[in-house]
Amino acid sequence: MSLGNLLSAEQIIPEMKATERWPAIVELIDLLVSLGKIKPEDRDSILASLKQREETMSTGIGFGIAIPHCSSDRIENVVAAFGRSTNGIEFDALDNAPVKFVVLFIVPKNQFQTHLRTLASIAKFLNDRGTRDKLANAKSTDEILSIFQNSGSK
Repeated sequence: MSLGNLLSAEQIIPEMKATERWPAIVELIDLLVSLGKIKPEDRDSILASLKQREETMSTGIGFGIAIPHCSSDRIENVVAAFGRSTNGIEFDALDNAPVKFVVLFIVPKNQFQTHLRTLASIAKFLNDRGTRDKLANAKSTDEILSIFQNSGSK
């Protein structure tokens, strides 16, 4: 499942306010709640799942990328949001570098294969330096979205 399929323009924050890992995750979750992708009453449960996952090991995978993710019985379809930070977010990443791109996704519980495929697809897509450069230089939300839809994120 590619980001082009998972994201709409309103699920993208072109310049995140957060400068640290937890506020960044909350910023993206609150966006999904405001869009009706996550029910307000499910917010805290999903945040707790994300926090539990992060405490196992940071999802800051290096190269300025973080992919916070979890599974939840509170949703029926994969839900995602993308945030970009020009200044970088302190994410306790594996390479200790600030994170510029945060892809948050939640998969319905018991969809382990979907979870793995989505994670692999996002990691592979963002592993391409050219793609990261395009995302860093994109001037608008629509431009970011078109990168996801057109850059071979299949």
